[in-house]
Amino acid sequence: MTTPRESAIKAARQAGLLVSERLGRIRDIDYKGAYNIVTDVDRDSEELIVSILRSDFPDFGLVGEEGGEKQAGSPRRWLVDPIDGTTNYTHGYPFFSISIALEEAGRMVLGVVYNPLADELFWAEEGKGAWLNDRRLAVSAQRSLATSLLATGFPADTRAAPDDNMIRFFTLTDLSHGVRRDGSAALDLCFVAAGRLDGFWETKLSPWDVAAGIAIVSEAGGRISDLSGQPFDIRKGHILATNGLIHDEVVAVLESLKGRRLAEIGSGEDSN
Repeated sequence: MTTPRESAIKAARQAGLLVSERLGRIRDIDYKGAYNIVTDVDRDSEELIVSILRSDFPDFGLVGEEGGEKQAGSPRRWLVDPIDGTTNYTHGYPFFSISIALEEAGRMVLGVVYNPLADELFWAEEGKGAWLNDRRLAVSAQRSLATSLLATGFPADTRAAPDDNMIRFFTLTDLSHGVRRDGSAALDLCFVAAGRLDGFWETKLSPWDVAAGIAIVSEAGGRISDLSGQPFDIRKGHILATNGLIHDEVVAVLESLKGRRLAEIGSGEDSN
């Protein structure tokens, strides 16, 4: 009998093959609203994933980025991002992933993230640890923000949004070894789990962006909260994930920046 993990891994690998083969051969590029890109490959990838998951587990609910919700009310539901990093994919920038999670009673009990170009399969199952292919993962042992490597991302509406992540980016770049901005939240979370990054924060993420990564970071021993250090709410999408050791230090910095914008630094304005 196929297990949910086997089904999710099969779907992620097959979608990864499709996405890789179509890289550089996108036929259609559309916009969801003013900023969010969606391509024909996103839709085809999601259709493939959904066909596998629903064939194996027809009673599970499913929420996909492109296809909405199916089987609402089920105690178990899949959360699917057919290409996490569509902007990167559209430009041929080689940093994107397939993300599939299984939620049960509000807990992410399974997460699978596949980086097809590197053939890196990250996965975690509740109580069974986090893994990269056949290697067990653990978060880093870095204890100081000053010697940590971080990552962040920016919401699609950055140009119009009043919440300015640039001041966080600027400040934490200055206080750490650096901040990377690679464009796939799912992979950034996996890199925290693997110890490649010591922390990651972003705002306005959708549930399918982070669901699998949450499971993987948690099983690797990391800590997840919102930007204020409070429990993470997947419906709001403001996330901070770290190795746990630098978490409070990062929260303190983020809290000190609340309500401020990068322009204040150059103008000398004081928000108090």
